[in-house]
Amino acid sequence: MSTKRCYYETLEVERNADDGKLKAAFRKLAMKWHPDKNPGDATSEVKFKEINEAYEVLSDATKRNWCMVRAFPKFT
Repeated sequence: MSTKRCYYETLEVERNADDGKLKAAFRKLAMKWHPDKNPGDATSEVKFKEINEAYEVLSDATKRNWCMVRAFPKFT
């Protein structure tokens, strides 16, 4: 059973990363962990899915704000 990590940690970026940095980090990690580049490696498939989920949330301002409110309720 895997544990969910912070989306920023998943993409290896700072919390104040702009859209360009998010996209660059996503592309770099997606290329590294893509299942076609790592055939037969179940870990790479899981990491690839985590990277996709993180980018999907962080690249959408509405989803990112909702996520931040849930993760850090004291600071909102």
